[in-house]
Amino acid sequence: VSNLADDEGDFDDEFNDEVTVYDPLESYNRVMTSFNDGIYTYALKPVATGYAYILPEPVRVGVSNVFQNLFYPIRVTNNLLQGKFQNSAEETGRFLINSTLGLLGIFDVAKTGLGWEAHKEDFGQTLGFYGVPAGPHLVLPFFGPSNLRDTLGFVGDTYLSPTTDMSALNYKIPNNATQGFVWTGTYYINKTSLHLGEYENLKKDAIDFYTFLRDFYEAKREEEIKD
Repeated sequence: VSNLADDEGDFDDEFNDEVTVYDPLESYNRVMTSFNDGIYTYALKPVATGYAYILPEPVRVGVSNVFQNLFYPIRVTNNLLQGKFQNSAEETGRFLINSTLGLLGIFDVAKTGLGWEAHKEDFGQTLGFYGVPAGPHLVLPFFGPSNLRDTLGFVGDTYLSPTTDMSALNYKIPNNATQGFVWTGTYYINKTSLHLGEYENLKKDAIDFYTFLRDFYEAKREEEIKD
């Protein structure tokens, strides 16, 4: 489990800089980490495994591409807020090309044809860009590791995402909370199906899984803010 605008291959990255983590809520966070681990092990993973058995990988990659195309408002807004105008222009170009030539985003034509990579920025990164500290580490139910700054950012991203019923956009897709739940659930099931086994590998190699996830998350976010 991870936040809506997270990279799908984050667990493959490595960060060498040590980050001091403010963690006054450690007792709660450990309980919530165990809760999320149970949700993943006994609910999300079995469903994602069955989903992967039914749908071939190219189809699931296409579904992932569609979601990433729909998250365009999050990326372009936060690139603009950080003054990354070239990235914002490329994001707009990516959205237009992938929505048309890419058949509503099923195919990432902008990347394969023009070499335009997505510039993933979210409100948590924008707040960090302007010097807002991370605050206490916070593990969210279902969504996993976060901190106070990124949790506030996650709320902002939710209002910009057309895949949630809470979106402030006029063209949001879900009309009610049930439809929003289906869209969000589909996103995470599809995402998990493309990364089966990665979570288990991390878990078996970690001496203290909670500390590992916490430090990994905070280091990753620091690197993303600096980028």
